[in-house]
Amino acid sequence: MVPSPARSRREEPMRRARAAVMSTPSRPSALRLWLRRRRTLLRPTALGLLGAGALAIAGFAVLAADPAGRLTTLWDGAAEIAAGMGLTVQEVTLQGHHNAPLDLIREAVGVHRSDPLLAFDPHLAKERLELIAWVKQAHVERLLSGSIRVRIEERRPFAIWQRDGHFAVIDRAGKVVTQENIGQFGPLPLVVGAGAERTAAPIMDLLKAVPAVMERTQALVRVAERRWNLRLRNGTDVLLPEGLEAAALARLAELHAAQRLLDRPLVAIDLRLPDKLVLRLPPGQAPADQSPPAAQQRTRSGRG
Repeated sequence: MVPSPARSRREEPMRRARAAVMSTPSRPSALRLWLRRRRTLLRPTALGLLGAGALAIAGFAVLAADPAGRLTTLWDGAAEIAAGMGLTVQEVTLQGHHNAPLDLIREAVGVHRSDPLLAFDPHLAKERLELIAWVKQAHVERLLSGSIRVRIEERRPFAIWQRDGHFAVIDRAGKVVTQENIGQFGPLPLVVGAGAERTAAPIMDLLKAVPAVMERTQALVRVAERRWNLRLRNGTDVLLPEGLEAAALARLAELHAAQRLLDRPLVAIDLRLPDKLVLRLPPGQAPADQSPPAAQQRTRSGRG
């Protein structure tokens, strides 16, 4: 159907307005301009992060594919590139430190601020830390935030061990942790002789059960790597039987409670025989009026 001339004249203004709207370029809104600007700024950062992530994945793949380390040059190059993108060490934290020398810990960790983060090997640092005598166990973490976290468990000083005129601090298992600055560990008990470091813990536990004996004991002396003598602070030696230390110490505590035996000026108290008590007096000294029951004792002068 052909439109009438009158209708065509009425619709002509509408067609012109529509054509004008279609031909006029639209202005971008303020929101669109802001979003476009943000995308432009974020694009390099996103690419950098993606690149660093790709380098990290590639580095771990290199290590997994070649554990012998033949591709370390490639890994080092990746670490340097990542460092250039900002993946560097920002801080190193240490937990659990008490006695281990700090210079040895720093040397074992072997990393400083601004070093390439991916070049740091936490497993190697852990192995080196556990070579330090004080360090029983170490845990090392490397975080992509740039933090290196080091946590160590130190061996606890247990006693001072003397052998052939040399002194060392040992832990409960008998491991030597240091031979320097022994004076600062003065309150620790003293154990003397070959094998004393390995066997001191059980006899120390028995001594704790008899406080009167323990507080008067200056040193524990290992004899022929078989049995123990106690050297008291007044110079008296207490000879303990092999394998029967608990019973002998209990008997000694009873005698002291009854007659102050440990405070007497004696050369030695011999408890090696279960049915006899031998007291060795200084030369020329007669037995005291009050002494342990005759059925349980003999007295001798000198060391005999």
